Amino acid sequence: MAIDPPSASAGNPAPARPLRRDAQRNREALLTAARSCFAEQGMEAPLEQVAKRAGVAIGTLYRHFPTRLDLVQATFAEKLAVWREAAEKAVTMDDAWAGLCHFLETMCELQSQDRGFNDLASIRLPESACLAGAQTRIRELGVHIVERAQEQGSLRPDLTPEDLAFVIWSHSRVTEATHAIAPDAWRRHLYLLLDGFRTDRAHPLPAPPLTEEQLYRAMISLGGNGACGA
Repeated sequence: MAIDPPSASAGNPAPARPLRRDAQRNREALLTAARSCFAEQGMEAPLEQVAKRAGVAIGTLYRHFPTRLDLVQATFAEKLAVWREAAEKAVTMDDAWAGLCHFLETMCELQSQDRGFNDLASIRLPESACLAGAQTRIRELGVHIVERAQEQGSLRPDLTPEDLAFVIWSHSRVTEATHAIAPDAWRRHLYLLLDGFRTDRAHPLPAPPLTEEQLYRAMISLGGNGACGA
């Protein structure tokens, strides 16, 4: 995706070097700014704001990333790789239930402080997108994770791989409401769901419940700035 010019010949390398360094520095600044803006505002964060935070002109952004999708893919490639690696590990774990928990907990942790990754995890990219293959691979591994846990008898037999989308969608809203108030609340939510996935017994929850005051503040925050007012 880099658009730096090709290296100069060995006999005259000096003219190209500053441009390559500048271009690489700009690209890295844009990716850093995009991670920040997307994490705060989601994938629809204004690209002008990304460029401004990176300290470059909007034209520089478009030279490196001609479309929003190009920027999204470059920004989230690393997190998708971490999620895929968690899925690959999960299908090799002897305890298939532990593998399912590892897969889902990694996914939720990646989402927990990043609205942009929340958005990405909740949708499918176009088939032509370079990260579409990563999404497809994660889904395929998710199917195997579910099947292994059911074969071992630890996962209820009527749960389908598609049901895992409910974890993603609900987790997105939970973290939006609580990340600034009780940042580990999503772990309680996830393990409540996981206990619902099992029929044999409940398990201790890893985080305390919200207090009444925290619940009130979370509900207020979801209302926005007077959105429910007159």
